[in-house]
Amino acid sequence: MDEIQVPPYFICPISLEMMRDPITVSTGITYDRENIEKWIFSAKNNTCPVTKQSLKGTELTPNVTLRRLIQSWCTLNASHGIERFPTPKPPISKPQIMKLLKEAKSPEMQMKCLKSLRSIASENDANKRCMESAGAAEFLASIISSNPNDEGFGSLTGTKDEALSILYHLKLSEHGLRSLIMGGNGEFIESLTRIMQPGSYESRAYAVMLLKKAFNSFEILSLKQEFFTQVVQVLSDEISQKASKASLQILVNVCQWGRNRVKAAEADAVRVLVNLLLDSTDKRACELMLMLLDQLCQSAEGRAELLKHAAGLAIVSKKILRVSKLASERAIKILHSISKFSATPTVVQEMLNLGVVAKLCLVLQVDCGSKTKDRAREILKLHAKAWRSSPCVPVNLLSTYPF
Repeated sequence: MDEIQVPPYFICPISLEMMRDPITVSTGITYDRENIEKWIFSAKNNTCPVTKQSLKGTELTPNVTLRRLIQSWCTLNASHGIERFPTPKPPISKPQIMKLLKEAKSPEMQMKCLKSLRSIASENDANKRCMESAGAAEFLASIISSNPNDEGFGSLTGTKDEALSILYHLKLSEHGLRSLIMGGNGEFIESLTRIMQPGSYESRAYAVMLLKKAFNSFEILSLKQEFFTQVVQVLSDEISQKASKASLQILVNVCQWGRNRVKAAEADAVRVLVNLLLDSTDKRACELMLMLLDQLCQSAEGRAELLKHAAGLAIVSKKILRVSKLASERAIKILHSISKFSATPTVVQEMLNLGVVAKLCLVLQVDCGSKTKDRAREILKLHAKAWRSSPCVPVNLLSTYPF
């Protein structure tokens, strides 16, 4: 059978695939809807891929004539095994979404509305953006934040879980996420904190992953102690890899500001991190754990918790030169904080007995980065009187011991 030639004007200029839903942008060029939406909204481009001209707005006009031509061509070539694709459903409109939300007054109607919203959101990204502009995110947040003892919003079993799942998959814009999280004096954060308490594993995972998205975008200074307690608990319970990494990323982000690192230490974060590091083989997870431990050890509370754990210093030392350059850098920073601010004679001797000193000498001989070497050198100088003459330091490494 001869190869079927597809007319070039039936091909999407971006992907070289056949157009199924041709639309025209402001520059007059026609693309397949799915591909141009990825270009504009997912990749955040504001130019026409072919002409390189700036797009005037993001209005996408259906090219009905071209779509009918493509469908006709498919029909004419049906004998060659080419299927005619159905006419695509038009994107949902903002008034349609608003009408749907307005009708959801009783618990039963809320669940029906949620099922419709899930179906609409699953069709394409354009629908998700339309849902956000129509106020669907605020509607879902109101269900999640509702009091379970009240009749009405969120009172039907499973309603909150469904609303949380839809909200997570809605992929809100940075502006939408900010207004949701920052609005209502932190009420929504408190609602997600309650959901993180032991219950549905799926909902706890969605709650922590939604918060991760939010805290990637802006800083949060005044978080309550209960928030840290629940995030650390999700991390400790190891619900899933995604939930664990989301918990770590949340804590790494929020522990940069204010007294958040002290609150995290008081929530038992150090003990949980050390226990997880003992068994963790995932490179990125180890890096995040050491990054967080480094932040926590910048507080007296964090350092005290690390030293209280029988395996604290040992596991930090063990990860040096075994995971990655980043992990080694963070582990050395942790030891630097301990050596500089919490080095009692007992701690200094423990570091020697655990082989920390030998590891630091080894760091000076390999490619670890100048800052990491400087910190290792400073630690060795700080306690040279106690360590230099010790038989615990291998003879072959004594030549690298800094004066």
